[in-house]
Amino acid sequence: MAYKGGGLSTDLLAGRLTWSIESTSVHLPMIKAGRLRALATTGLQRKSSLPDVPTLAESGLPGFEFVAWIGIVAPAATPKPVIERLYAETAKVLASAEARDWFGPLGSDPGGEPPEEFAAFIRTEHAKWGKVIREAGIKTE
Repeated sequence: MAYKGGGLSTDLLAGRLTWSIESTSVHLPMIKAGRLRALATTGLQRKSSLPDVPTLAESGLPGFEFVAWIGIVAPAATPKPVIERLYAETAKVLASAEARDWFGPLGSDPGGEPPEEFAAFIRTEHAKWGKVIREAGIKTE
């Protein structure tokens, strides 16, 4: 069943669905309240917000990985010193106690990889999901 918006949680709690894959930030409050039970997470490593919940890879699906991510990007022509400054300032914020306090309840683990690593990650994600889209014949609507 495809959903546009937050109806998934409502249907899951009402028993109209038996399971779902959703962002940790959506389900974490209900998991912590005992209303939902987390079976597995979709990253390659356990989430700090759910340390006792195995990954799907640990649960018998080796190599399975799907993580939602958000990043900061700039135009390709942005001078390297500007990129370095943006990275340094962003990394400082993400490493702060205030950021951990803000991201923690959302079940998010902020990254802060250097620009070259993040660019490589984006290229890898593009290749991986491009292949999935082509092999599945997925088309935009």
